[in-house]
Amino acid sequence: MRNLLLSVALIAAPVAVFAAGYVVLTPPAAQTAAAIPDAAPPLGDMTPFAAITTDVQSVAAAGDLVAAETRITDLETAWDDAQATLRPVNTAAWGHVDGAIDDALSALRAGSPDAGQVDATLAALQGALADPTAGTAPAAGGPGTVSGIVVTDASGRALPCEVMLEQLRTGLVASAIPDPDRTAATALQAKATERCNADDDARSDAFSAQALALLPN
Repeated sequence: MRNLLLSVALIAAPVAVFAAGYVVLTPPAAQTAAAIPDAAPPLGDMTPFAAITTDVQSVAAAGDLVAAETRITDLETAWDDAQATLRPVNTAAWGHVDGAIDDALSALRAGSPDAGQVDATLAALQGALADPTAGTAPAAGGPGTVSGIVVTDASGRALPCEVMLEQLRTGLVASAIPDPDRTAATALQAKATERCNADDDARSDAFSAQALALLPN
């Protein structure tokens, strides 16, 4: 029995020394790398959206801004279809990319698109798709409000106008609102819808917020 204990001690001692040396000499990152999985992309795989954007850039670079506008509609549709899945993952990151898409859409849908502006917004969009969390630091004053209603995310970016309009539509249906206020809210809803259709989220949200403020708490 004594020999067995002695053998165990002789084996355990070098193992303990080796383990201690490993902890001391091995950098912390190396010690924990196997235990910490790679961070997942903040919004998942952005490759399909980046591929469409690359197509738009190629068409725009060839000078056909009309065809580029047509192609970017495919991106708008794909992004809107993915909203319900992507936005809850990281609202700020989603808003960052959504804003970059809106800027590119506005540049291409302008009455007389400027090639330089189109190129700049598409390049910014590629950057947002490559790193959706860039520029999503919390704004100094926190989320923005209009008439006491939140209209931006934590980074100060306008909320998707479609989300605000849906909230307003639901509120108008569910609320027992006096006729004069309902008339005013409906007029504001029309203005919000118009600006949303023009990809002007900030002004659309402002109109929606004013209408929402008229609804009973």
